[in-house]
Amino acid sequence: MMTQVRLWWRLRSPREQRMLLVMAALVGITLAWLLVVRPVDDGLADVRARHARAVLDLAAARGQAERIADLEKRGPPPPEAPLATAIGQRAAAAGFATARIIPDGANRVSVAIDAARAQALFGWIADLERRDGLIVERLTARTNSDATLAAEATLRLRSR
Repeated sequence: MMTQVRLWWRLRSPREQRMLLVMAALVGITLAWLLVVRPVDDGLADVRARHARAVLDLAAARGQAERIADLEKRGPPPPEAPLATAIGQRAAAAGFATARIIPDGANRVSVAIDAARAQALFGWIADLERRDGLIVERLTARTNSDATLAAEATLRLRSR
């Protein structure tokens, strides 16, 4: 095969040989551009974009961490009424009028709800944690036959 290529090359005039060499060089440069330079450039652009997103996400996370630290320092104000009364009012406002609330000291209360939709129950508990500074120490939830939950929880005020 190499002898055929050499024979074919020798049959070309010097001008044709130069043109073929220039053409081969241009094809090589084009292939290097397409197979090496462009993929590397695209990869670098992607890395730069991911880095920029990461920097923004880091700044947002640091801002949220500062807000969380500030909230932990200040915390929500203590309830104006005794804890059991405040929880009872919040339960009635959330639609859990049959909730049984048993005080367990000044800063702890046990709550029992016989039937509640899961989304409403967990939303109410999250709201208690966020707004009132309560901490869920224990939570037990069981499904009822009517697609509701029966829940028992022990809540306490966040210590300052």
